[in-house]
Amino acid sequence: MTVFKAFLSILKKNRMVVFLYVVILVFFGTFNFKTESQTFNFEATKPKVFIINEDKGLLSQDLEQYLKERCTFVSLDEQKVDDALFYRDIHYFIRIPASFEKEEGLVFVKSNGNYEASLAKMYLERYLNLYTIYKAYPLSNEEIIKKIHTSLDSEVSIDVLTKLDTNGLNNAASFYNMANYTFLAGCVFVICLIISSFKTEKINKRTLVSSMNYKKFNRLLLLSNGLFAVFLWGVYLLLSFLLVGEIMFTIYGLLYILNSFIFMILSLALAVLLSTLVRNKEAINGIVNVIALGSSFLCGAFVPMDFLPESVVKFSHILPSYYYIKNNELIKSLEVIDFSHMKPILINVSLLICFILLFVVVNNVVSKRKQKTI
Repeated sequence: MTVFKAFLSILKKNRMVVFLYVVILVFFGTFNFKTESQTFNFEATKPKVFIINEDKGLLSQDLEQYLKERCTFVSLDEQKVDDALFYRDIHYFIRIPASFEKEEGLVFVKSNGNYEASLAKMYLERYLNLYTIYKAYPLSNEEIIKKIHTSLDSEVSIDVLTKLDTNGLNNAASFYNMANYTFLAGCVFVICLIISSFKTEKINKRTLVSSMNYKKFNRLLLLSNGLFAVFLWGVYLLLSFLLVGEIMFTIYGLLYILNSFIFMILSLALAVLLSTLVRNKEAINGIVNVIALGSSFLCGAFVPMDFLPESVVKFSHILPSYYYIKNNELIKSLEVIDFSHMKPILINVSLLICFILLFVVVNNVVSKRKQKTI
């Protein structure tokens, strides 16, 4: 009880620093989640096209009409085409020569090479490819145009093989991936700040001469600091229900919550170990940057693992954050929740628990050796 009272006293003394740091971390995690979730939204845009049709035949007019339905036509002085492309006033320039039908669909184009230009190019090539195919048959222009439009208007039947709320699961995975940084940074900074007050020479000597052994003292410190870790986890959990939405009320939401709870305990154990190793308060910020930022970048919290170099992903296997984030990615792809499909997740959870036990054991060993040197 003495250790717990001392913990509360130190926490109260540093309450403003702790409060501001928690608010900043939660805001950072929420802001990044909002930014990342917006990248899943796609809105088609019409490319701006300047077209000169010198042929005026039936096929070239149909091509012009086809493009007009899908692109925004811009009126322009032909002499200013290059400048217009450079300044993005237009994205694509098409010249249909008078010999369009004789040359079997020959056109001249200029592009500024951006996304809209590529989209206009795709529309043009789709029409011309069909024209080239049907031109090989003994068909009139009217028949060719009819067959081209039949092919262009044909729809592909798509069978949805999954009933998963992929958008909701992606949002949940993204939100809880960000928790890697929030939990590590919050626990390491605040807990190291608090425990460093226990590690002063005067308090250390009093602890040594007391009847309390180092294992019990470390256990009480771990449990006391666990209150802050649970508080931080609870705030993040509440925000997930508010921001992620309905998916958090399903079995998938429960899996994300349990996975994050285990990682919160790991962050707590790691923070207590680091506070034993480092007693200098000025070094805490550096430790937060190395541990929290480093693992978040290397393990896919900020940048998805699919975009990371293979060498970086292999190296990240030695970090506990990898298994936490990997679980988040596995959960969002679960079609069936049973033992065979959950096995990779359970293996990762087992590894996280092993890391927790390792940090606790190493902390006890280091504490014992440091007591001997006092």
